[in-house]
Amino acid sequence: MMDPTTDNAGNAGDPGSARASLEALRAEIAKAVVGQDPAVTGLVVALLCRGHVLLEGVPGVAKTLLVRALASALELETKRVQFTPDLMPSDITGSLVYDTRTAEFSFQPGPVFTNLLLADEINRTPPKTQSSLLEAMEERQVTVDGTARPLPEPFLVAATQNPVEYEGTYPLPEAQLDRFLLKLTIPLPARQDEIDVLTRHAAGFDPRDLRAAGVRPVAGPADLEAARAAVTKTTVSPEITAYVVDICRATRESPSLALGVSPRGATALLATARAWAWLTGRDYVIPDDVKALALPTLRHRVQLRPEAEMEGVTADSVINAILAHVPVPR
Repeated sequence: MMDPTTDNAGNAGDPGSARASLEALRAEIAKAVVGQDPAVTGLVVALLCRGHVLLEGVPGVAKTLLVRALASALELETKRVQFTPDLMPSDITGSLVYDTRTAEFSFQPGPVFTNLLLADEINRTPPKTQSSLLEAMEERQVTVDGTARPLPEPFLVAATQNPVEYEGTYPLPEAQLDRFLLKLTIPLPARQDEIDVLTRHAAGFDPRDLRAAGVRPVAGPADLEAARAAVTKTTVSPEITAYVVDICRATRESPSLALGVSPRGATALLATARAWAWLTGRDYVIPDDVKALALPTLRHRVQLRPEAEMEGVTADSVINAILAHVPVPR
């Protein structure tokens, strides 16, 4: 792993240097966030695939800090929106404002015009406001008063939701859930990790001051572009493509599921597997890459039958059972 303090500006655009820079993210973010390597990897995979992430976890497990640390380590702009029941679409996208000096309307950009948008507790705002993100997530633009305005590149929405408290919330519709490339669960930390967190705070760690924690940029937009170009050259054999299709088709035939994975979900699984293969140093995809990304890519794209849910069946358990039964290509 490279030294995080090394300047890579001279090598920007080189796939090998880009991979080393992105690998250094884990060590850099670990200066602020303890024990969340899978979530960090998931966010990097989403950036490589130009996708978005739904982060699910109880309050206090560093979801906001994770996104802020990632933005600092990647030298990207980030903004946070606290979703509330009275939040309006224009509070996210921006609106036309009348300028008394020029007697004209001018566009005032909303917080969506950033690289990493943290949509905090997205399920606490009504569907009308939730849907205002759909165009931004899918088309990477915002249309106000008939004019389409492109968003910065790269652009990623990291939305959070609380898996425990549902009172006063508006569950995300299936159409919007399907727009998220990955759903990452942020667990409570292990005992030793929690001890490390408290030890840091006792030593003066301030989560609002990442610079003081030593978090420095180790990669940038040029590295991301080089990495994205390299990912598109990662080889996928016909057998791997068929394996992805078989997994997704099996979800549509599962007796525990009312809704299986759509072709869009199959495309997403193939894309995330390619990104993971490249990150691990290969230029071709193997079945283990597909298995590694199956849960975060598919768990939010299926819907359990009520009777299965009452029996304690979960989306993860259904997908794991399917992975265990679908024949693996050799």
